[in-house]
Amino acid sequence: MAIIVTLDVMLAKRKMQSRTLAEAVGITEQNISLLKSGKVKGIRFETLQKICEALDCQPADILTYEK
Repeated sequence: MAIIVTLDVMLAKRKMQSRTLAEAVGITEQNISLLKSGKVKGIRFETLQKICEALDCQPADILTYEK
């Protein structure tokens, strides 16, 4: 089972760069890159909330579950 991060898809849909998202959320662009690549083991709900606010989306729009 795996949680797939589709943040890059949502960024493309919103025509937003990682740098802009990082500034809006208050984290580094490197952390956005790690999140996009799925190399993180967890994310704080506060950070997820800020990402969703910046992208005007739901958590399910950027995180999916696959068996």
